[in-house]
Amino acid sequence: MSESEPPGQFYTEERWQNWIERISEEEIDPEDEDSARLLLNLQDDTAIAIAKILTAYDDEQLDEEETLEELTDVREIVLDEVNIDDEEKLMLVDGVQTSLVCVFYAAEEYVAGGVAEDGTIEEYIQAAADAEAEEDPDAALGYCAQAGTRIIDGDELSMELAEELEFGLVAEWVNGLDSLQTAMRDPEVVEEGEE
Repeated sequence: MSESEPPGQFYTEERWQNWIERISEEEIDPEDEDSARLLLNLQDDTAIAIAKILTAYDDEQLDEEETLEELTDVREIVLDEVNIDDEEKLMLVDGVQTSLVCVFYAAEEYVAGGVAEDGTIEEYIQAAADAEAEEDPDAALGYCAQAGTRIIDGDELSMELAEELEFGLVAEWVNGLDSLQTAMRDPEVVEEGEE
């Protein structure tokens, strides 16, 4: 790691907790635009951190081992159990965490194994949906992660494809990949105070 980049520069426990505190304190109604945006910002903020780690890797500022360590650090913060008393808010944050699971897997797969070459994003997502229908969530996650490696490499995920999915894990994971796609194109930080 270069001297100018302190550890934890990509994402911190404090940053995640600030978002969680905001969600704890605010009235959250998923049907309300501001509430939905707050949850999306929470998700996008993490996706941006992941995009920055991958960009540092692509720019050879981090080697493979350092990159995987950084991704693990962020994953441990974001996917840790959340301490919110309100059951409904807990479910909403859990939904964001579920969406991000695939983003972490895709990032790790990209670093450790490179870009999936056997199909298009659409084909991988379709394979994931088929695997989910056959009650094989591990295979579904694997296919979504492979689609994610192609997004990281610059391929485009069509939102029409996402809208056609049945509600379930694959739909949630694709929602996370959409955040990753946005972050890879424009890794601008979502300010915690932004409305």
